[in-house]
Amino acid sequence: MKYFIAIAVLSISLFGANIDWPSDYKVALKEAKKQNKLVYIFITSDSCGWCRKFEDTTLQDEYIKERLAKEFISIHISREWDPVPKQFETAPVPRHYFTDSDGEILYSSLGHRGIPCFDGFMDNAIEKNELNKEGDKK
Repeated sequence: MKYFIAIAVLSISLFGANIDWPSDYKVALKEAKKQNKLVYIFITSDSCGWCRKFEDTTLQDEYIKERLAKEFISIHISREWDPVPKQFETAPVPRHYFTDSDGEILYSSLGHRGIPCFDGFMDNAIEKNELNKEGDKK
């Protein structure tokens, strides 16, 4: 129990208050449908130094936090503690997936990324989603 509380406190302090970081993918998809947003899935490991670096740098940037909160339903999945949907790879980490509200993977990457690169990932996911919607209309 102490370990769970420590992880929860650590997650809140690492990710900041602007973004809700649940770990339930199905709940995230439902919320994404409700809010008409895409989903950002961040998969980590307890022993991953690059995960901590990404959390301590890129995810601490105010612009990134605001953009994630405004445009995405963001979830954090620890491969040791949370159920990981079958379509997502868990090694190596960190892993980044962007899906639509139906769970279709729009964009994925792995590793630590700086602010401009991660910002581009969000753009890529949104662009792919828009292209998919245009294709559905035809």
